[in-house]
Amino acid sequence: MGKIGLTRRGLLSLAPAALVAPTCAAPAGDPVPALYAADRLSGLALRGFDAVTYALASGPAAGRPGLELTWSGLIWRFAGPANRAAFARDPARYAPRLGGYDPEGIAAGRVVDADPLVAAWRDGLLYLFRSPERRERADAALLAAAEARWPALRAEVAL
Repeated sequence: MGKIGLTRRGLLSLAPAALVAPTCAAPAGDPVPALYAADRLSGLALRGFDAVTYALASGPAAGRPGLELTWSGLIWRFAGPANRAAFARDPARYAPRLGGYDPEGIAAGRVVDADPLVAAWRDGLLYLFRSPERRERADAALLAAAEARWPALRAEVAL
């Protein structure tokens, strides 16, 4: 049997994200961080996709490891410094609604993970969905029901 050791590089990779990435203020009244489609192992919001690129015609793009910011307890990656600066100025504008969870699940009273590549802007707000079919079914009434139910479910969400 071989030994399993931890190198200095491996040890440094375990450092808390707050020590590695700059931070910006968490949303007011947000005592429990939401997952924002986070990778639970790495702590990356949107599984590493750049939140600002969702607002661009080109659609979501992967963020780069060197361009990170910590917000709402998670690491957010960006494709470029301008995107990181835009997010730092107004993170709530770019972060997905409902903590990045699927609106259909939230409306039904369940916290359902969403796919960060299945997204849609509705009335200037970003929503993530579990599947393209759920995205197609998401009308204004469903989104309103999800928004109304989210505050109660949010307390159940923990990293």
